[in-house]
Amino acid sequence: MSRAHAESVLESIIREILHECEVRGHAVSDTLVTFMVKAVVLDPRNGFNVNRILTKQDVQKVEELCVDKLMEKCSPALDAIQMQIYFDMNYTAQRDFLEEIHQVLEYNLGPVRREITDSRMKTREEFETLYHKIITYILLGSAISSPSDISAVQEARAALQSVFPQTELGAFIMLLKKDKEQQLGELTMIVTGILLFNKVGRKREEEINIHKLMPPIFQEGLSVVSNHIENELSVTQRLVWKYTAVLEKITYPDIEPGLCDTPIILLRQALYNKRQHELFLKVLLGDACLCAKHVEVLQTEFLSQMKLLKETIKSKTALPTASVFPLFKVLSQLWFQLQDQADYLDNLLEESEVKTDEQRMAESSDERIDPLQVKTQEWLWPETTASFNSLPLEYNGVCGYTFVNRDGLLLPGNPHIGVLKHKGKLYAFNSKKAALKFASRPDDFIAEVAEKAKCSPELIQLLKLHHFSHVTPYFEMQQEECLLVMSITKCESGTQTDIHLMEKNMVTSYEWNEWELRRKALKLADLRTKVTRSVQTDLSQGRRENITQTWLLLDTTCQSKRDDETVMAKPQIYVAALRGQRDEHVVKTNLTRSLDE
Repeated sequence: MSRAHAESVLESIIREILHECEVRGHAVSDTLVTFMVKAVVLDPRNGFNVNRILTKQDVQKVEELCVDKLMEKCSPALDAIQMQIYFDMNYTAQRDFLEEIHQVLEYNLGPVRREITDSRMKTREEFETLYHKIITYILLGSAISSPSDISAVQEARAALQSVFPQTELGAFIMLLKKDKEQQLGELTMIVTGILLFNKVGRKREEEINIHKLMPPIFQEGLSVVSNHIENELSVTQRLVWKYTAVLEKITYPDIEPGLCDTPIILLRQALYNKRQHELFLKVLLGDACLCAKHVEVLQTEFLSQMKLLKETIKSKTALPTASVFPLFKVLSQLWFQLQDQADYLDNLLEESEVKTDEQRMAESSDERIDPLQVKTQEWLWPETTASFNSLPLEYNGVCGYTFVNRDGLLLPGNPHIGVLKHKGKLYAFNSKKAALKFASRPDDFIAEVAEKAKCSPELIQLLKLHHFSHVTPYFEMQQEECLLVMSITKCESGTQTDIHLMEKNMVTSYEWNEWELRRKALKLADLRTKVTRSVQTDLSQGRRENITQTWLLLDTTCQSKRDDETVMAKPQIYVAALRGQRDEHVVKTNLTRSLDE
């Protein structure tokens, strides 16, 4: 069966599950259903063999199991999976988010910009309308004020009039469309800087309150976002520590069963849920802190540029544009960067003994792997490894030995005990004993971690186990329908080869042009009549070239006493009897006058 047919079978199963959930009054997304299908097939408890062709009964069983899992109530595992999918589909890095914001802004400004660049004015009223559109474009692009605010429009008109009088519209409309768009961008930057300077520059330095000028989100949201995330993270971490302490207690081998009334599987799912929630909150908190630092730097630079601009202008009534316009542009650029940070903060707003992780790290800080005990394995230490605290640890830093032997308990590893390097991957452990046990047979523990994670699909992303989440097909798909298809692994690669490995047999004198061949033939034929001769005498043999230097002759001139000229007489001859009788004689008379007359 082809890959396309296998994918169509998978799509039909997903549609069937979506329909069944909708009938039961529970709406789910396609992504969640797709993930759940893979998780059900991978779970060894369900008895599916991905290397075997699935029958229709197997397909029906997959659909029933997926529907039952999707319809579960009060399921921490299902909530964790939904949280992972929602975060992956909605979280955007700051750079990508700002690019989207800029694209939306350009899209919104597009109609106004086209009206300006495509306009053809003839009357005075049309010129006035075009000038007003330019002001609207500047206010929309700067986001300082609204074009519906009359006072803001008047202030923007005064600022634009100082750098781009209305009389220059005639030259503006004669430009090419690309040049018009470029000039609109320049005017937006300069006028935005002028408006910002007018709002702040008139006050004394000690009276400037930049927070009143900043977007409203900075006045409230900057601290609210961080505080809200920190409070949520604190609550989540306390729950993580409590769940960890309970599971740590009831999973000891010498603890009698039935000590806890709550099912242990439910406690594990709750721990996985809160651990995932903790990781996502740390990502958001890191973004919020980075945004706050960036805003602080921009505000400081904004004030310094404002001070420099005030010192440049002072009380002067006229200044060269080359010295003032660049400062206005820098001021507007800082303003636009602050606007970007405001948009990003808006996006963040939309989104037994209990031991902390730090306490567990401190308790195991004295333990250290002895290199003599593990000569067969490679270990990394803080003293000998660069960037030790930022090593890419497997299982997201969780101890794999504890996860296997304590029935899925998640305990963070302590890299200072020693980091095991096995087959190019790095592993951390929460104790020296766990490290030695794992290092004794690492491949077995790695396989057991993968098998246990298959029973809890929410661990695939939490522990970063994506390498086994892709289902491979049965290689001999012939008769029955197969549910799953082979995953395609893609990577960037490059190769380099020698140029012309084989000896080249290229005739450099080959010529395809018939006229070029004729030209060469004529040239060769002409050479037959040419002879090159050389002569060398006994005296010149072996002599070197000699060079002499002489004085150049001076240019000389002469001048005569006077200029003279001659005049020749103009000859005039009269011929008579040209029209007389035939027998008449022609008479020539010389009428040339003498020069003396």
